[in-house]
Amino acid sequence: MSNTVSYAAQSPTTPLAHHLISRRSVGPTDVQIAVEFCGVCHTDIHHSRNDWGRANYPMVPGHEIIGKVTGLGSNVSHLKLGQQVAVGCFVNSCRTCSSCEAHMEQYCLNGFTATYNSPSKDPGGFTYGGYSKSIVVNEHFVLKVPDGLDPAGTAPLLCAGITTYSPLMHWSVKPGMTVGVIGLGGLGHMGVKLSHALGAQTIMITTSSGKAADAKRLGADAVLISNDAAAMQAMANKFDFLLNTIPVAHDFNQYMPLLKVDGSMCIVGAIGPNAELNSGPLIFGRRSVAGSLVGGIKETQEMLDFCGRHNITADIELIRMDEINQAYERMIKSDVKYRFVIDMSSLN
Repeated sequence: MSNTVSYAAQSPTTPLAHHLISRRSVGPTDVQIAVEFCGVCHTDIHHSRNDWGRANYPMVPGHEIIGKVTGLGSNVSHLKLGQQVAVGCFVNSCRTCSSCEAHMEQYCLNGFTATYNSPSKDPGGFTYGGYSKSIVVNEHFVLKVPDGLDPAGTAPLLCAGITTYSPLMHWSVKPGMTVGVIGLGGLGHMGVKLSHALGAQTIMITTSSGKAADAKRLGADAVLISNDAAAMQAMANKFDFLLNTIPVAHDFNQYMPLLKVDGSMCIVGAIGPNAELNSGPLIFGRRSVAGSLVGGIKETQEMLDFCGRHNITADIELIRMDEINQAYERMIKSDVKYRFVIDMSSLN
């Protein structure tokens, strides 16, 4: 067992601040990682402030982790000291259920162990995340970072990247398809980049005409203003797939008429109750509405390799660890393009 410096919330109302935590000793199948960069996800705010009612304190958030290997268990042979690696949203699963056997650990039927705030046999009784100088993770859940990718910009790929890549893969997005990405934020900007790289005609759907130029810079072929009724009507029955990244409860029914017959909309942003489902557009077009979480370990590695081949990273603003509380307030106001990443060398 070893101690490491972190930033933690001590309650739902206290700002994050310096806190010393203990990490487990490196076991035979473990990897010790010195954290270099950690992305900031909106989930970090929800957990820190107990918005979902299941917070455990002290809370050390962070599940978009990039770092260097500093220790290897005796049974770990596929990684080496000094190698740059990544850790995403979870650090364990049962490994034996049908989902885990199908490389979909994110849907573990016995519940995965999240990178932070999950019950654990580790010191403290709960997992502590990437807002820390080091972390110890089972080798199965450690990912390789492709050479050449900017490590800071790569960090958000571990959540925002895989959250958008997984549904694009599941619905087989490819050239010749028309894809709409709804909402231009941390998730949406990655959805545009990835859909474009997959060769689909990619249309950003937003309420703000002011985002059009940025959407096209990111790879969108066109922009559809969703509160323009005439424009929406003109695009009815045009889309094969809609990736809905809006992070708050909203009426998703307004987008369903955009889909072709047999088209699907996948919701990845808003978790929990939304608008009441209007089954009319579904029935009169055999359309579907679905949801998706992150990807499994195998698919996350495939996503990183895909981003390596296409030189895709997130658009980020790099911050110091002691700027995290201000960053949270700015995120709530959507004042970031498009993801904060913490330079962990600033934590001493």
